[in-house]
Amino acid sequence: MMPVPQITTLNDLFFRVASAGNPRAVLWQDEFSHWQPLSSHQIYQRVRALATAFLEFGAKKGDRIALISENRWEWIVTDFAALAIGAGDVPLYPTLTGEQIAEQIRDAGCRIAVVSTRMQFDKLHSVRDKTQLERIVMMDAPAPEGAIALSELLGDADARGPERDPVFDALARSVAPSDLATLIYTSGTTGEPKGVALTHGNIAANQNFAPVDFRFDSTDACISFLPLSHVTARVLDYVMYNHGAQVAYCAQFDKLPQAMREIQPTVLVGVPRVFEKIHQEVERRAAQSPVKKRLLAWAVRLGSQFADVVYDGRQPGSLVWKLAHKLAYSKVSEAFGGRVRIFVSGGAPLGIDTARWFASVGIALWEGYGLTETSPVVALNTPLRHRMGAAGVPLGNIELKFAADGELLVRGPSVFAGYWQKPSATAECFDSQGWFQTGDIGHLDADGFLFITDRKKELLKTSGGKMVAPQPIENKLKNNLLVANAALVGDRHKFISALIAPNFAALEEWAAQHGVHADSRAALVANPRVLGLYGEVILEVNRTLANFETIKRFRVLADEWTQDSGELTPSMKIKRRVLTARYAAAIAELYADEATARGESAS
Repeated sequence: MMPVPQITTLNDLFFRVASAGNPRAVLWQDEFSHWQPLSSHQIYQRVRALATAFLEFGAKKGDRIALISENRWEWIVTDFAALAIGAGDVPLYPTLTGEQIAEQIRDAGCRIAVVSTRMQFDKLHSVRDKTQLERIVMMDAPAPEGAIALSELLGDADARGPERDPVFDALARSVAPSDLATLIYTSGTTGEPKGVALTHGNIAANQNFAPVDFRFDSTDACISFLPLSHVTARVLDYVMYNHGAQVAYCAQFDKLPQAMREIQPTVLVGVPRVFEKIHQEVERRAAQSPVKKRLLAWAVRLGSQFADVVYDGRQPGSLVWKLAHKLAYSKVSEAFGGRVRIFVSGGAPLGIDTARWFASVGIALWEGYGLTETSPVVALNTPLRHRMGAAGVPLGNIELKFAADGELLVRGPSVFAGYWQKPSATAECFDSQGWFQTGDIGHLDADGFLFITDRKKELLKTSGGKMVAPQPIENKLKNNLLVANAALVGDRHKFISALIAPNFAALEEWAAQHGVHADSRAALVANPRVLGLYGEVILEVNRTLANFETIKRFRVLADEWTQDSGELTPSMKIKRRVLTARYAAAIAELYADEATARGESAS
């Protein structure tokens, strides 16, 4: 297989797409949920037409163009059009409120915004006077007063066929690696949003190194379902386009299972919560039948003996494993369409228990590590080099070292230059030698694999001086079917406690099966039998922990944590500061008698 030539800008990538001659480069769903294709030629002509419209609006090199949309073909066309004229796009989450969108558009200085639906237009239009916006383009038609329909701007673009526009091509090729490509606003798990300024060269450098060992090609296909406003999803699509693979856009997460069956992707990238939910759903469905429950338990127990072989990319030769694959493991693979050859988890730490469970059902789940500020990949497990539990090996163009306190420091061409219009925040995240301070605690093992143990600012320090890393313990809790999410608390206290958000689908099924009746979720989580059930979950996790790490008390909450309700980031990490404030009273109760507490296992 010939290596893919390196790129210096994202426009190099766009021209590679335009020249591929692929009649089905992109798939998208129409109003009847039928998959429709877009060819390489159509992508080029639509990008050219929209870029021309941006120029007619007065946009120029260095400007910023806001993009508020779900995953759909219009997203990538808008992205490529902005990049082609040397503008940087500003992708914003469609789930943000109007006030949040207005603040980010104002901070970025956007004069043009492209939105997906009437709902997004109405939200933006209501705060338009708080921004510098001059034009709003809407993907859906018809466009209301105050907006311009994207279809009007594209005109007869499709009719131009393979014809190329030399003036447009020359403009796109004039964009330099040092030019701004995008502003991605990120607040992470704490703090106010900051615009991460990434150049064409930053992202191109990452594209040249991150996918090398995966050997993607034109036979591959992926479903774009993670929000494209998040850097992980966006760069995955770039990787697919750069290697001539097919990209199918799934705008609604609830349509993903059907899309998996119909598209049968060969590549799947998700955040850990996606894989955790799949694991829990498989176990929940199996639990509905005593026979299926016993079969799955047997298959996972057997598969755990071959997990290392599976993770190494090989299929065990054991006849009993092949039987288990036919009866159980293949059903999990079929849920992903049955054709996936590469599974990758990124965006947040993946619990080793989740990785081992998937390996026990025949799926090697590769974990990577990166940040928006690093474009994003810093380290990655690949089919050629991997270690379960590690974040992978650093990319070939990345340098890293560790500060005295274990914080990971990174340097390389994919590391951003700074936060948009925030010189003090930029100065705080770089040391005197130009190393980017990631805020993550980690180490390298003897073979060069990177391990990330926790966020520096999220380590809990007990009043006895012990440092507890919450994420690995929270991941152990979430590995249980009954736990949707968990947050450890206990900073500056004598002992560690836990807030637990139940997997209500599983809990309510358990309650029905065991004759536990409750009029509300609040009553359900207060039921003594339910508390006893979660006490067993806590005790099981505690058996794997050092004494100072063990969870002494817990509170089962009547709430589900979501991005919309504010407890989770778009990559499904918990917002510890939000949770600490929201459940301050519950946390205070856990430590009300701390002076006399003797370390009970749960309450």
